Formats: sequence, structure tokens, C-alpha cells
Amino acid sequence: MNPHLRAANEAELNAMQLDTDPLADDTIARILGPWPSGMPTLDAQQWQAIATVNRLLGQWSSNAALQHWRAEGEGVTPAMAQALQDYVAQGQVLPPWADHRKIERAEQLFMQHGALSCILLFCSSLPECYVIPDLSSVLHTTGQLEQHTEYRIRATAAMIFPVMLLGGLTQPSGSGVAQVLKVRLIHATVRNLILRGKPQDARSRIRDNGVLPPLPLTGAAATSMHQVLYARGWDLAQGAPCNQEELAYTLLTFGYVFLRSMRKLGMGLRPADEEAYLHAWNVVGYVLGIDPALMVQNMHQGESLMAQMQARGRAQPVQPDPRPALGAALMQTMSQAIPWSIAKPFPPLMTRYLCGAQTAKDLGLDSKQIPWLSRCAFWCVMLAARVVDDVVQTMLPRFSITRALVRIVGYHFMSRVLMNQTRPLQLPDQLLNQMDDTMASWSDDPHAPDWLNRLEDRFTTAGQWSLRRKAPAGTPT
Repeated sequence: MNPHLRAANEAELNAMQLDTDPLADDTIARILGPWPSGMPTLDAQQWQAIATVNRLLGQWSSNAALQHWRAEGEGVTPAMAQALQDYVAQGQVLPPWADHRKIERAEQLFMQHGALSCILLFCSSLPECYVIPDLSSVLHTTGQLEQHTEYRIRATAAMIFPVMLLGGLTQPSGSGVAQVLKVRLIHATVRNLILRGKPQDARSRIRDNGVLPPLPLTGAAATSMHQVLYARGWDLAQGAPCNQEELAYTLLTFGYVFLRSMRKLGMGLRPADEEAYLHAWNVVGYVLGIDPALMVQNMHQGESLMAQMQARGRAQPVQPDPRPALGAALMQTMSQAIPWSIAKPFPPLMTRYLCGAQTAKDLGLDSKQIPWLSRCAFWCVMLAARVVDDVVQTMLPRFSITRALVRIVGYHFMSRVLMNQTRPLQLPDQLLNQMDDTMASWSDDPHAPDWLNRLEDRFTTAGQWSLRRKAPAGTPT
């Protein structure tokens, strides 16, 4: 770790834009081998290898499952098996500086804030993720956020929950390390597809000043995410896709941005708790293959690095700008989860409040286009809640109307998107059961008086949801 992170100079961050993840990149390169010239046919061995790897990833059901895992089954070649087993053996090891007490405290904080954690993730962390044009450009190419917004949101939750549930990073029964290693290998696959080979070899293969030209797509290939990524083309002048700077920036959105949002809602944590939360996400970043030199240990460092990275990203615009369409898709999905008409425009207003005017502008979130009645309702509710909290907390420090309001919206969002019974999260049964139990425990706020919890229950359906597909009638449950 870098205990005294300083502002990196432009040359250092420029170098990080070309750095990726040698372990994961080498693993995927060993599995896929060299790509043929031109656009591969639909029956190319690389597409079959990717499908086989995706099937094998489903076997990583827990941290314990990684310890003696072997790649076996149909389509698994000796080279593929050895590459994956080497990756798992090295990747599952936590950093020597991991502090289990801090990780446990971070898990407790996530559990305590429950539904609030979810709404802050989707109204602050994810929107900030899409500020950097290169990150948005890749998502725009795959259509993951515009055409499959709920899938993208649910995939993010499928990593965050296993990481932050009790024991997710440190216990064999947890699943955090297993889920993060899956995401790390997906990042490497995306890089290999876009650069048509191992990123570390890209410059020697790409001519025309580092530009990889796009390839024509026709027929069924035009609808396949993998083929679309392979054909999109890339300019290495903007760095490698999913590079170290972008990965570190994304890490900031899950740790620093969440804590910043808590502060803005008047529910900031103690400095020691903030540092424990950042530490846990730094451990996640290490398992994800992020250079520790780009990790922050406190909010001051997070604020400085976030501002620096955002300024760099905004100085390198991508045309056409994909961010407004991505922002609109994200806000629309969240608005559809809110049952009250007057409150449906609240997500972009909350995002603007938590992330600031510049981020809202980047994502095309113009508050003037929102009906004035909804704007007035949002700001009146927020202002009144903060005033009541400031007054009552002088006598009852744990009281918070603001937390209750955000929890109510968070419950509705989870019930409509994350807990939709007809589209269960793609996670092992054991983990789904753990998440069900955890979210059921969020029905009552441990920081709130009983009467406030009863009031919350009137506006939520807490305790009636399930992450799992609903059983047919007559099936034992």
C-alpha cells in the first residue's frame, strides 16, 4: 500500500493508462491463443473457448471452492485447465497488508445501512462511474447500460453483495473473492477482444499510430457482444481499455463516493470507520488486479485522486458522447422502480444532489426538464428532513428522518430490480440464501425508534421479497 498517496503527475497517470493486469491478461491469452487475421468466423475456436470459460466460472461458488479447484469437463483443454488453475492459485491470495479487523468493521457498516447502501450505490457510485468517457464508450459499444440496464445494475450488485456480506473476503464460506476473480477475468476478456490479443503486445501489432481499425459486422455477429467488442476498433492514444487508471477510478466510486454521499446526507461515519470501509475496498481492488499505488486510505486522498482523474477524463472527450444516453437509461430504470408518480423524477435529482452539477451535466441530467412539482417536492422533503434531523439529533443522536426516507426508496428499488422473483440474480444458491436472510434483516433500522420503523413498513413490502425464482404452486419451500 501507499500510506502517503500524493497527487500523481500526468506522466505517471499516462503510464497507468497503458498498464492493465498481467496475471489476468496472460491467463486469457493462454486460453484464446493468437487471433486470426480479419473477423473470425462464428465457429472460431476462440468463441468456443470463451463459452467454456464462462461455464467454468459458474463453479466458483465460494472462496472454499477455489482452494482445490480443477478445470475439468467438456471443451476444457490441458492448456486452458493449467492457465485457469494458475490464475486461481495466485489470484485468491489476499494482500499481506489486509487487516481482518478493518474488513469486519466495513462488513458491519454495510449491514447496518442496508437498503441505504443500495440507493447510494445506484444514485452516486454508478453515475460517477460513467463520467469517464472511455469507460462509457465501452459500455455504449456493448449496449450493456442502454439496452440491458437492469442486467448491468444486477451484475454490479452480484459482485458488491458477496464482497460486503459477513466473511465475504476473509472466510472460506464467503463468496467475495470468488466473485471478484470472475469479474477480473471478464475485464481481461474484454481487453483481449477489443485489442484482438494480449494488451501487453498490442503496440507491436497495431500500426497507423496506435490505431486499431474497426472491422465490418454483418448477420448474427452484429448482435453478439463478444463479436461487437472484437470489431469495434481502438485508439491506444486514449490508453488501453479497462486500464489501471480506469480500474482505480471505479474502485473510488464504490468506496470513496459512497462515503462522500453519506456525508452529504448528514450521516457521515467516524474517520476510523471511513478508513475501515476504504481499506476493505482496497483489498477488493488488490484481488481485482489494481495497482496499490492508486489506492487511497482516507477521504482527503480520495477527494484529491477523484478530482484529478475526473479532470483528466473530461479533458479527453469521446465523440459522439455516449454519457447522456447511458445516464438517461440508468435514471429511467430507477424511476420505474418508484411507485409514486410525483417521486419518479427523484433519482436524477438525488444524483445531482449527491454527485454535483458537473457530473449531472456530463450525464445529461438537466433538472429543468423535471416537472416543477417534483422538484419542489424533492427539495422540500430533503430540506425538511435535514432540519428535523439537526434539531432532534441534539437529543437523540441516532435519529434520522433522512435515513428513513432514503431507505424507503431503496427498498422499492431493490424489490423491483434486484429482488425480482422472475429474474433471480445469477449467483450460487448458498449465496442467494445468505442475501435473502441479510435483506430480510434490513426491514428494521437498528438506528431508528420503533415508531419510525413502523412508519417505514407502511411504505415498503419488507420481508416479502426473495432473490430467488418463486417456486411453482405446490412446491415445497
